Amino acid sequence: MTKIKSLAELKLKKEELEKKLNLREKSNEPDKYIQIKVGMATSGIASGAKVVMDFLIEELNKRGIDAVVTQTGDMGYCYAEPTIEVKRPGEDPIVFGYVDLKKADEIIEKYLKNGELVEGIIPVNYESIDE
Repeated sequence: MTKIKSLAELKLKKEELEKKLNLREKSNEPDKYIQIKVGMATSGIASGAKVVMDFLIEELNKRGIDAVVTQTGDMGYCYAEPTIEVKRPGEDPIVFGYVDLKKADEIIEKYLKNGELVEGIIPVNYESIDE
């Protein structure tokens, strides 16, 4: 554990902890926020999902986009890793495959900000039984 040597370092540490706490608080009402699930099973991690998840968290914070980013296990699309599921408030979730940093940036700029669909959507191959 590193020692805090100045007031500036203490303030920086406080901001970091507040961001983490804010994320936890948002997760109590996830339907009000954009939700992003990153497939972090072994195949996802091996293909770069951790880097994508870190990028998403950092860029969403920088751009002031309120979102809850979490990790999940295998989504069943190992052939298209890394995969992410994105759910905008009030909309059905969409799964994107082959998500690298460039694709993640495009998803943020086009889909999250403007609702514009981008290449890489994996078609739904199941039906809900909620009826």
